[in-house]
Amino acid sequence: MPEQSTIPTVPTFADAYAYALDAWQRSILFLDVMRQRGTQYEEHAARTAPHVLDYEAELVCDGRKLDRPVNYALARIVPPAGVVIDPLKRPFVVVDPRAGHGPGIGGFKADSEIGVAMKAGHACYFIGFLPEPVPGQTIEDITRAEAIFLETVIARHPDADGKPCAIGNCQAGWAVMILASLRPELFGPIIIAGAPLSYWAGVRGQYPMRYSGGLLGGSWLTALTGDLGAGIFDGAWLVQNFENQNPANTLWTKQYNLYSKIDTEAGRYLGFERWWGGHVRLNAEEMQFIVDELFVGNKLAAGEIQTSDGTTIDMRNIRSPIVVFCSKGDNITPPAQALDWILDLYDSVDEIRAHGQTIVYTVHEKIGHLGIFVSAGVARKEHDEFASNIDLIDVLPPGLYEAVLEPVGPAVENPDLVTGEWVMRCEARTLDDIRAFGGNDIEDDRRFAAAARVSEINLALYRTYLQPWIKAMVTPPMAEAMRSMHPLRLHYEVFGPRNPVMAWIEAAAGTVRDARQPAAPDNPLLALQENMSRQVVDGLEAWRQMVEHLSEQTFHAVYGAPALQAALGIDTSDRPPRKAAKNLLHHALLENRIAALKADMAKGGLREALARALLFVGMARGRVDERGFEAVRRLRRAHPSAKQLTLAEFKALMRTQYFMLLVDEEAALAAIPKLLPEKIEERRAAFAALREVLEAPGPLTGVAAERLQSVTALFGLSGEAPVPLVVRKAARDRNAS
Repeated sequence: MPEQSTIPTVPTFADAYAYALDAWQRSILFLDVMRQRGTQYEEHAARTAPHVLDYEAELVCDGRKLDRPVNYALARIVPPAGVVIDPLKRPFVVVDPRAGHGPGIGGFKADSEIGVAMKAGHACYFIGFLPEPVPGQTIEDITRAEAIFLETVIARHPDADGKPCAIGNCQAGWAVMILASLRPELFGPIIIAGAPLSYWAGVRGQYPMRYSGGLLGGSWLTALTGDLGAGIFDGAWLVQNFENQNPANTLWTKQYNLYSKIDTEAGRYLGFERWWGGHVRLNAEEMQFIVDELFVGNKLAAGEIQTSDGTTIDMRNIRSPIVVFCSKGDNITPPAQALDWILDLYDSVDEIRAHGQTIVYTVHEKIGHLGIFVSAGVARKEHDEFASNIDLIDVLPPGLYEAVLEPVGPAVENPDLVTGEWVMRCEARTLDDIRAFGGNDIEDDRRFAAAARVSEINLALYRTYLQPWIKAMVTPPMAEAMRSMHPLRLHYEVFGPRNPVMAWIEAAAGTVRDARQPAAPDNPLLALQENMSRQVVDGLEAWRQMVEHLSEQTFHAVYGAPALQAALGIDTSDRPPRKAAKNLLHHALLENRIAALKADMAKGGLREALARALLFVGMARGRVDERGFEAVRRLRRAHPSAKQLTLAEFKALMRTQYFMLLVDEEAALAAIPKLLPEKIEERRAAFAALREVLEAPGPLTGVAAERLQSVTALFGLSGEAPVPLVVRKAARDRNAS
């Protein structure tokens, strides 16, 4: 067949007229959306407690009334009509990031973190903040306030089966982890989404935002900005940093997408801009802590942050399961920054287990930073599965896992045990799986250490020689005037209602809507417009890549210079990279715990035997499936005696038996017959229940099947033929009815 012609269609006069009319009308409607955005910005800024939650909320605790007041508050999310909350299920607490924008991103849409949690029957609370900080408040004050908020939530749900699940988005992630390190008893599972915990980590050639601190000479500019704000750091500068990461979207795509789809895009654009333009403020001291301790110092992952009373913040103190959700498409918090704190704290998965920690991670392939919180697709998949299976995550044996989601299809075994559209399984992983995402080598860590040292020197020089003069010159009115002139605020003002040039736009837009005539989709001039847009985007992308490459090369050249590192006293030996210090007391306590576990191997009864056997066989699979946990739930509902065991007691039981197997597997298995009842009928029924749980995700094969045969012998049932699963299910259903 002859090749199809690639010669572009020449527009006719009718095409040109239709396109010109369409373009003119789109321009008027675009300006009207800009006018609405300006009006929306002023109305939003005028509110005392602006937020973008899609739900009604009622105030529970006002942080301004605490002994150490802060501008934070705890609110209860009022369930929408038709949503039923189960008082026995643990509450969810969403903590919003204070990174320049106003609160509400976790409940921005109906399909959101809050939405999926309520759909699963959980009561929901929201920790947000006001635009203006309380004078003198610090990060430590905010941490204390959030502890009080969690205590309040726990007191309001005395019958809940488990402590609250806390969700920390973006920068709220490190705030939640700090609090959980200091007050681990307040938390159930912790979900940190897009949260940078290891700021130095990354991959060369990708997402060079981590170099910014070093290229700017450290945190002295943060101190200068706070002094120019008369003790207030303007969050608009943080938003500007986000926008600078993607100039193509900031300077062109966002506006062009609205212009080209003006008939359908206005609502979504205005909804997002209501949050994006809600700039808030921080005390200068708060922002200085964040930059010095986290952005430049990277001290959280190294266990080097201390509270005012000298308490070291060590994330190994956390006793709740930690769920890390990140994405390869996130240019703000790439996977290395979200996950490499695990490598800083631990030398092996056995060390994770020794600290009794459970860490589950999942990595999205392409979603961007904001998509982690606002994408309806992510909410309906990842966040929905986390909410539906939060109890499963809570009782996982200590270790490192990856949450893998697969759609429910015809090939999936026992789909009746799946609660949603996806099956979640947690597969065992090692530290090498984390290293596979990429990270720093020893030379990289030396460069960042040099940048941190330069930051300390420059900050000290600024505070000694310049800060007194800046503070003396800047007055609060001057600072407010400078904030109002910030570029991100000016474009709201330029297109806002106070600009007289915009006065005619509203009426003109109404006329245009009445006479709207979009150009035909096949108009060749529309294709030319799209082609020109792609060229603009390609040009801005090329510029971004060039700047990022130059930034990375500059950082490596400057801070990698041996002379500079020597002058700064940076360790240039071949010792491993900086890691969090080990705790000798923990090792001593661990030895005592091991001795106690060995002494208790033969203590207990049928519960302990079943839990030990379940773990022994399940460990061979290397994963835990939600269907197995749902089978356990149904068995608990079907057997009144099992209901006496709370989720916390069940978790403690499973962990104890798991550790016994780790300490001495042979002795732990040999003790199982001593824990079983004497009656063969009771052992047979217990083994049938055990096998039903094990086979819920599918038939056992390989090592797992061999281990089940060993357990059969331990139960004294070697000579009996196994009962088919279908028959066992039918019998169970009859007994339950």
